[in-house]
Amino acid sequence: MNQRDTHLPIPDVQGLADTRQLAIDRVGIKSLRHPIRVKAEGGAISHTVATFNMSVGLPHHTKGTHMSRFVELLAANNEPFCWRSLGTLLELMVDRLQVRNGNIDVEFPFFIEKAAPISGVKSLLDYQVTLSGEIRNGKSRVTTKVVVPVTSLCPCSKEISAYGAHNQRSHISISVRTPDPIAIEDVVRIAERQASAELYGVLKRPDEKFVTERAYENPKFVEDLVRDVAAALNDDARIEAYSVESENFESIHNHSAFAVISRDKTEG
Repeated sequence: MNQRDTHLPIPDVQGLADTRQLAIDRVGIKSLRHPIRVKAEGGAISHTVATFNMSVGLPHHTKGTHMSRFVELLAANNEPFCWRSLGTLLELMVDRLQVRNGNIDVEFPFFIEKAAPISGVKSLLDYQVTLSGEIRNGKSRVTTKVVVPVTSLCPCSKEISAYGAHNQRSHISISVRTPDPIAIEDVVRIAERQASAELYGVLKRPDEKFVTERAYENPKFVEDLVRDVAAALNDDARIEAYSVESENFESIHNHSAFAVISRDKTEG
């Protein structure tokens, strides 16, 4: 190639027309890791690493999307991530790629400082969070999902045993759709209040006694957990729709027990 050829226009193959008359529901990038800042309760900023899935709907007449633009959008984003800023990023994405529909999923570990119940010793506990946003024909909505680890104690084991009762760690996964921002910490609190006992990063002996006795006095089946959380979500006027799953990692079985309740309040 001579020097003159290097100045020729580079063809945009993705922008060519397609004649198969087949629109694509979602096309984009998946499993992209990127550092982010997250806006916590009260405006505090924490740093973490997120995994992004970003996609758009492709019209039938367009051959391909421009994959590099997804990464460019993230690189140019200087705003801390929260419910509201994800909606803004969605709007920027569909505008930049000249489409009407798009989706962004952001999954990241989120740390909350907790004080032990008796000693007051502070430590961090991590929760897995996913913010999922979608925009359709100019209308966007964001779903917040939080996986909350808790303790559950078996009511049946307590009832039939001469002493003790088996307990296990459980995961309460709550996905909520709200018309306005909701703090991650609020979703965590909804789950932890319904558990047999909360988890903590550090426990001294007086704390361990408190947590053990708390769980024993507050036994919950997996069905109890999911129903109690769902009842709390039903009573929360901020929430339009939800899905809650409780999974118990059984300590006396080699399998898990789980239960799920989903509801869209806007459907009555």
